Amino acid sequence: MKLPWLTPVLEADGPFVSVHLDTTRTGPQAAAELEARWARMRSRLAAEGTPEPLLETLTETLLSPSPIGGRHGRSVFATDDGILVDRVLPVPPLQESAHRGEHPQLLPLLQLIPFALSRLLVVVDRAGADLHLRAPEDPSLTHTSAPLGADAQVEGGHDVLHKAGSGGGTQHGWRADNSEARVEDSWERNADAVAEAVERVLREHRVDLVMLSGDVRAMGLLRDALGKETRERLLEVSGGSRGASLDRGPFREEVVRTTERVIAERQAELAELFRESQARDGASVAGASEVAAALDRGQVDELVFVSGREPAGIEELLRRALATGASVSALQEDEVGIPEGVGALLRWRDETTPSNSIGSMSGDSRRE
Repeated sequence: MKLPWLTPVLEADGPFVSVHLDTTRTGPQAAAELEARWARMRSRLAAEGTPEPLLETLTETLLSPSPIGGRHGRSVFATDDGILVDRVLPVPPLQESAHRGEHPQLLPLLQLIPFALSRLLVVVDRAGADLHLRAPEDPSLTHTSAPLGADAQVEGGHDVLHKAGSGGGTQHGWRADNSEARVEDSWERNADAVAEAVERVLREHRVDLVMLSGDVRAMGLLRDALGKETRERLLEVSGGSRGASLDRGPFREEVVRTTERVIAERQAELAELFRESQARDGASVAGASEVAAALDRGQVDELVFVSGREPAGIEELLRRALATGASVSALQEDEVGIPEGVGALLRWRDETTPSNSIGSMSGDSRRE
């Protein structure tokens, strides 16, 4: 993953204050616990020389109620002059921390890269659709603002929506056939309007996950109206209805399950990519010293680390990777056996590049 929004942190001069905090507020007790945890962190930062005005700013920022629901966290980076980056996290950090030092503490934030998905939820009926767009820094699908400016509603504008009844009355024969044709035409035109809006959102925003729910007939019409590439990306989520979906617990849970499935699939794809690169001559290196040498030469296209198994110098490796424009990815589990928990996919290699074969490297018991 590319992380251009971290540029202000990478380009600033320290000392830096880095705070990674579980800011979940599921009730009064959770809010009180959050305040107590932050108070302890604030005391440590004060003892380390953090100016009081910055501590006040951090307190106001971190303890302000968040508009998002469910479990989440926050990462804040600052210098003595003020906050540089304030990022809402889609899940709480694996380990809370507050650090003041010459360099920013990036690892607690970057461990959560697997959860940083942008999502578009489309809930349709035969009149139009509700579009809910969520970026990784605004991860909740409940009562939040969105990069669209607000949750968008698309109304098709064609209101001949109901077919004639099957009983008696005036709607018989060719009149009924004509009415039903007009209804079908209205549904299709409304689906076209929704498809145009969806395609526009996907053009304008980088969206990792596109979910579709709502009326079954309207979902089918929308699929037919979308382009092939978008159609192939759609994941159906059952139980949605316009105007009410996000207030229903079972539907939100289904959205979470769908998101978790996609995260697991992306993790498996990353592990397989690294595994395949190990089988290709020079496509990757593994181990802290090998990755450091590749970073020195500007060879790293993507740094990959295993959360919980990082080497002691991981913070420096992360800073150097980001400074050279490399992507950074995290694996929650090490299915590959990456020495020291860090490796790199390379842009290029030459005869001085270390062997990419894990089994051929020395200095780590897992390399044998």
